[in-house]
Amino acid sequence: MALKPEPTAPFHSVQYALRVLETVSRHGGGVTDAQIARETGLPPAHLTPLLRMLRREGYVEQVADGAYVVGDSLVLLGSGATRREALEAKLQETLTELRDSVGAAVYISRYIDGEVKITQMVDGPHAPKVNEWVDFRSAAHASAVGKCLLTQLDQNGRRDHLARHKIARLTSRTITNERVLFSKLDSQPPTVPVLDLQEYAVGTVCAAVPLTAGASVGCLALSLPIEHAHRLRSAADALNRKAAPVVLSLAL
Repeated sequence: MALKPEPTAPFHSVQYALRVLETVSRHGGGVTDAQIARETGLPPAHLTPLLRMLRREGYVEQVADGAYVVGDSLVLLGSGATRREALEAKLQETLTELRDSVGAAVYISRYIDGEVKITQMVDGPHAPKVNEWVDFRSAAHASAVGKCLLTQLDQNGRRDHLARHKIARLTSRTITNERVLFSKLDSQPPTVPVLDLQEYAVGTVCAAVPLTAGASVGCLALSLPIEHAHRLRSAADALNRKAAPVVLSLAL
């Protein structure tokens, strides 16, 4: 059904956008703006800026021949395997941009079924990942990732974790006293990145910030070789500032 543009009623722009998206979705191989105009009844004066906005927000894409196809943002509104694949691709793209921005390998970690798990990681030739010489599941007391996750647990949750993964001295800087560790975790400001200054591995420094997406316990982290330790504070601050798009990708 063709729409009659009513520019004096702002809410109608949503109707226009939905009709345009429905038209693009029906034409899997792409559809021209002329065809969209015919099927929606929208004149160029309304359709052109609307298509521009939908392209900018990623709901439609324009291919080489000028036709419009479904964009990633529209796919994310779907469900099933296609949506999961789109979400993973979006998150990977976000992490890659973050790696290039902070100049460090970046990680997403979750606390799942009582264990520390690295669920996503992006490194590169100029952003090497940390050498996991001790399983991260057994090193929560020493790594930035682990400490950041532990700060989000209550006392009983922390004690349960450490009862299953005993505190061990991994380097000369590792905290091995549970009382001291808990005191450090309790005094950690929620808005300040958690640091690991060679507590997990000699030659590597790390930082982590909490990721709050629903009720899940997670964090976003980075690692740097010791020769770049002078960049840790600024990189950690940048990580903290740029965590929002990652949370959005996880929450979609």
